[in-house]
Amino acid sequence: MSATALNTTPLSYRARLTDNDAEVRRIAVMELPYCDEDDFVALALAALTDTAAPVRAEAARALEGIEEDAIVRALAAALRDADNAVREAAALSLSELKDPAMSSHIVPYVTDTDPFTRAAAFRALRELRVAGVFDAALAALQDANERVRREAIAVVGYLKNPAGLGELTRIAMNDPDADVRRAAVGALGYATGEQVVPALTHALKDSSWQVREEAASTLGKVKPRDAVDKLICAMEDSYWQVRICAIRSLGRMKAREAVGALCEALAHTISNVRKESAIALGEIGDAKAIPALQKARQDADPDVRKLALLALASITK
Repeated sequence: MSATALNTTPLSYRARLTDNDAEVRRIAVMELPYCDEDDFVALALAALTDTAAPVRAEAARALEGIEEDAIVRALAAALRDADNAVREAAALSLSELKDPAMSSHIVPYVTDTDPFTRAAAFRALRELRVAGVFDAALAALQDANERVRREAIAVVGYLKNPAGLGELTRIAMNDPDADVRRAAVGALGYATGEQVVPALTHALKDSSWQVREEAASTLGKVKPRDAVDKLICAMEDSYWQVRICAIRSLGRMKAREAVGALCEALAHTISNVRKESAIALGEIGDAKAIPALQKARQDADPDVRKLALLALASITK
């Protein structure tokens, strides 16, 4: 590294931003958020047009979360950068925005010809929850690119518009991409009412265990009483991650019908399953679980013993 890169006086700092060595410029840009520069925005925006991609990527990261029109416009334009690292950095910075007013600079990119750009635009819009982008997000659920569909699903889910439920349930059940199905299943958790239950229970049998896990978890948010039996069946899933989510949901639903299965799960070989079962039994609060919980107080795992004791206290208080 050149000697100028180690000099921290204000004059040399500005000099480093225009140094002939791209690595020196990159490090200077990396330090930019921590320097007391009155024209920080101008310096960062200039770095976003640097000839070296690593410098542009660092500038995009430095501008993260700054909600100023000029910056958001520049970051949105950087989604079309020739370098993937720059595009990723710009997308990440845009995703940190919280001010819905910034959405006007991002919306034009949801119909870009490049799928990465479309997906990044929807990712940025998700947290902003701008009702005006609902139609574009709903249309994007038909996009040929799975990443675009996945990010658009999040926008539709966060907006909680009932008009999107039909498409979300269709995708949850039929999309060819497992990650997209999983996203749709999770988005259904924002819905209210029983209309989403068939898609969620269908997802408990999905070929992807991650989708089944998401379905088991989401059912605990929706809490449909007619899904209890299916969640009890999900406790026998071949993946313990699915079993744990099913157990948690049964506890949240206070499903007394599951007490017998949960008591049996207190003897499961996987300690995490035993822990979650003890917690769920405490939440349900059925005295029928007392014998099994008392036995669990002798468990080899101290956490299981502790949770069994807490469950007993909850039931007998």
